[in-house]
Amino acid sequence: MNKILEVENLSIAFQQYYQNTKQRYIKPVKDLSIEIKEAEIMAIVGASGSGKSLLAHAILGVLPSNSEIKGVMKYRGNAITKADIEKMRGNKIRYIPQSVKYLDPTMKVGKQLKINLKNKTKEEILEKLKQFSLDKEIYDYYPHQLSGGMLRRILFLSCLTEHTELIIADEPTPGVHPEILEELLQSFLSFKEKGISVIFITHDMKAALKIADRVATFKEGKVIDISYPSDILNGNPNLNDYVKKLWNSQPSNRFLEEVK
Repeated sequence: MNKILEVENLSIAFQQYYQNTKQRYIKPVKDLSIEIKEAEIMAIVGASGSGKSLLAHAILGVLPSNSEIKGVMKYRGNAITKADIEKMRGNKIRYIPQSVKYLDPTMKVGKQLKINLKNKTKEEILEKLKQFSLDKEIYDYYPHQLSGGMLRRILFLSCLTEHTELIIADEPTPGVHPEILEELLQSFLSFKEKGISVIFITHDMKAALKIADRVATFKEGKVIDISYPSDILNGNPNLNDYVKKLWNSQPSNRFLEEVK
């Protein structure tokens, strides 16, 4: 299977001032390397502050101006620059954010979808709403008129263009009803069936293991392990100890034992 994205020795540092005039750099991501294959769902898990979202922002080229980035990113085998990323962002590379507040509260849903799904007619967008179990009337609603689960499905739907090759989903499922969560996970699988690669960043390992082809575990700005879901679910004795602890710390597992 061909690689669609390769990140090699990525380091991210931020310039900070302290005591008014003194300058220092903090480096939350250090020599991070990872690759995503075509039509693969790569789940990225890890504790808060482990660098998961920073990787997403680096790939998208949206890190703040006080950041310093080192390393190489390749797309389909070719090294890419910041200018290349800007061209692909919102086109070949799409983003699903954690917060539904990314939707414009002053603009009807249909208009926002037309902006994201360029060249799609109203009828085609209505058909896509149906595919995501959303009534056609939603086309003329404002975001505040919809539930959180509906808004998340709108965000997922907005990624489905004929040019999309890679979707980066950064914590897109927190706090959703279990029934809605299952629908969103099925949406990821439908992306894969269409040949789209997915980077699924999440704290919910249980959800990740249901759909991921591989699971990358981050710790302190590095990839410390890449496993298959079966290795984690079946308790492979060779599994990294930190990954075991992270899995056992999930609320549905041995959380209370692990936090003692």
